[in-house]
Amino acid sequence: MITAPKISTRRAVFPFTAIVGQEEMKLALLLNVIDPKIGGVMIMGDRGTGKSTTIRALADVLPEIEVAAGDPFNSHPTDVSLMSDALKLQLEAGEVIQTVPKKVAMIDLPLGATEDRVCGTIDIEKALSEGVKAFEPGLLAQANRGILYVDEVNLLDDHLVDVLLDSAASGWNTVEREGISIRHPARFVLVGSGNPEEGELRPQLLDRFGLHAEIRTVKEPALRVEIVEQRSEFDQDPEPFLAKCSDQQDALQQRLINAQALLKSVKIDADLKLKISQVCADLDVDGLRGDIVTNRTAKALAAYEGRTEVTVEDIRRVVVMALRHRLRKDPLESIDSGYKVGKAFDQVFGIAES
Repeated sequence: MITAPKISTRRAVFPFTAIVGQEEMKLALLLNVIDPKIGGVMIMGDRGTGKSTTIRALADVLPEIEVAAGDPFNSHPTDVSLMSDALKLQLEAGEVIQTVPKKVAMIDLPLGATEDRVCGTIDIEKALSEGVKAFEPGLLAQANRGILYVDEVNLLDDHLVDVLLDSAASGWNTVEREGISIRHPARFVLVGSGNPEEGELRPQLLDRFGLHAEIRTVKEPALRVEIVEQRSEFDQDPEPFLAKCSDQQDALQQRLINAQALLKSVKIDADLKLKISQVCADLDVDGLRGDIVTNRTAKALAAYEGRTEVTVEDIRRVVVMALRHRLRKDPLESIDSGYKVGKAFDQVFGIAES
């Protein structure tokens, strides 16, 4: 008897390790995966620069997660903070939780999505007639323990952006209708992207994204040719291209697993913390979010590099991404905000300008 060859039914995704350039965006995404508490990434840049491709590639390279079987919220089988209330009750009753491995979800939020589609809905009629909380999960439920991607977030309704940021910050989504309240875990890496020409995000919403990455169209002809050739090779026959990148993909996945495990051990010297806060104060950054995010991101970078001590170089590599979108905009000023952050960093840390 001849058995048919096993055919992969998964959609081929361009490999993360094969993406040329856009180092700032790639680093910001990887650091958020290592520590989701950084608070997500806002990617602003030109059209056609591979934003969506990179985010899908990131989700594909991430290791599988264990989820409770049959749970609509991708609940963690042992971590109570990532578990639905129904699953907690099962656990308290002494029931054995069955688990299944699952790829990390990458949920695309369409621009025209309603609040019900995002947050989920409660069937009031069923709740009143049958006395059960009939909840239809939304996109936030699907995105729990995964990545939620909002393309052109600057064109999304401000109220919806607020809902997304609240859920990302608290790790929970609460839906209330007619006196009935349901909540579920919604801890995800929020990634927003947009083109500055189509409008800026309100400063108070922009400030709540952990990192801000700016990407530009590659100008160097040799790199442009390399990108076009790689994409053509992948589109023509994905399987050999994926096989060629598999070792690098596996190595990156293992590096992320190691970094997540190491993160708790990473320490940052008190003097460096003081200097980070001095940079934020000199730049007149509102609130303390800038200080917190810079500390967290520097620690995640140290873990990614396999170290337990944060260095000045770690801070230098992340400080612009963590602070550039928190500066007060002066419409008459032509100086780039990233340059201002870099200059303040050099002054505080005593680094001579080259």
